[in-house]
Amino acid sequence: MRLRPRLRRVSSLRATFTLSFAAVAAAVTVLVGVLSYSAAARLVRVDQQTVFAGVVRDVQQQVRERELGPDDYAPSDRGGPREELMDSGRTDVQVLGPRGKLVDKGSPALPVRASDRGTADEALAGRTVQHDTVALGDGRYRVATVALGHGRGAIQVAQEFSDTEDLLRELQQRTVLLEAAVVVSAGLFGWWLARRMTRRLVRLAGAAEDVARTGRLSIQVPVTGRDEVGRLGRSFDRMLVRLAQSEEDQRRLVQDAGHELRTPLTSLRTNISLLRRIDEFPASVREELVADLAQEARELTDLVNELVDLAAGQSSTEPVERVELADIVEDVAAVARRRTGREVVVLAHGDTTVAGRVGALQRAVSNLVENAAKFDRGWTGAIEVVVTGPGAGGSGGALPGTEAEGSAGGDSEGDGHRDGAVRVEVLDRGPGIADADLIRVFDRFYRAPAARSLPGSGLGLSIVREVATAHGGEPFALRREGGGTVIGFTVGTEAAAQDR
Repeated sequence: MRLRPRLRRVSSLRATFTLSFAAVAAAVTVLVGVLSYSAAARLVRVDQQTVFAGVVRDVQQQVRERELGPDDYAPSDRGGPREELMDSGRTDVQVLGPRGKLVDKGSPALPVRASDRGTADEALAGRTVQHDTVALGDGRYRVATVALGHGRGAIQVAQEFSDTEDLLRELQQRTVLLEAAVVVSAGLFGWWLARRMTRRLVRLAGAAEDVARTGRLSIQVPVTGRDEVGRLGRSFDRMLVRLAQSEEDQRRLVQDAGHELRTPLTSLRTNISLLRRIDEFPASVREELVADLAQEARELTDLVNELVDLAAGQSSTEPVERVELADIVEDVAAVARRRTGREVVVLAHGDTTVAGRVGALQRAVSNLVENAAKFDRGWTGAIEVVVTGPGAGGSGGALPGTEAEGSAGGDSEGDGHRDGAVRVEVLDRGPGIADADLIRVFDRFYRAPAARSLPGSGLGLSIVREVATAHGGEPFALRREGGGTVIGFTVGTEAAAQDR
């Protein structure tokens, strides 16, 4: 039953193509047929009228030049004026005497009207009266009566045009039949063409309906051709890939969040259950229990906030705009100074203009600075943030003692500089990151063994990775010479974030 609407839509689309094609072909064929028939009929009729007018002129010339009488137009085997007229075209001749008396009947006999009798009595030779349509039996004729002069009579000449009209009617019928055949042929060809044109659309519609019916985003989308339909298929396939990736990211996020939330929730439930007996505990234990509850509540709040930030980063509707990344870093550094009381130094080199989402970039830089402040508690010096534009130099080149010994995301010069990216680096003098952990610090909920005793959820750096990837860059973490870490990300200068 679900296939019927689709079949109706497909049939309707094909029927629309077919009817449209047939309608256009019919309109063109009818127009050409009408114009062609009208032109042909006009030419034939004009030609007949021209021939008849020539015959009438010949009669007028004969009677004026030769002063002929009715007897001169009698049939003769030796030829004469009558034979000359009949040979000049398909013409019948009838001779009238004085007062319109019938002398020699034509074949068929032509009617003699009062105007014809008056013409027969004319004194001036060549005077003519003409009848455009005279019905004789099943035929129709043109009739002209030419005076012989001096009242001697007149000569009637007639031309039958009903045969021509019959021929034109036959031509008209054949034209109509030909037009009908062309319309039917155009309809069949239009149906074949519509079927061929909509074949890929039908397959694409079937794939879309399968996705809607089953919810599976891994359905193979038929993609062929380089035309608009092929582009539509490729765009739909890319859309499904993106949706599948987004669905997988959401699934992993929910699984990871559920896993990480179990521990603090279990601890909270345990401590809350102890609150029922809090009066039984000594004052020191009660204070420790309350402090533990407050700490776990803070950690749970931080975890939920970071989960919200991570989910918001994956589905951000924030517009992409041209921004100065160095200005964003300065704003983040000012906030970090107030929050942590630490000195944060920002150095910018080169053009740091990028196309990106301001909120997401602020979140990524803030997570890096807060991460450095958390792991750099024993160091009283400044947290250093370096923003480097394309071609402006290597990793932390402007600060002393920032050379990196290893790399998890590329060499210390940064791949971003070679492909026109802007690089953000945060340098600290904390305990550093072990080589085994460098490649995993940006994974969700991953916490190095040495950092598990510190507060945090393990989502801050994964948010950095999400933001960097969404902006056409990548995160990196390096060991800093003399102790500490160089950690940061790159951002493409083009509007990569518009595609995400």
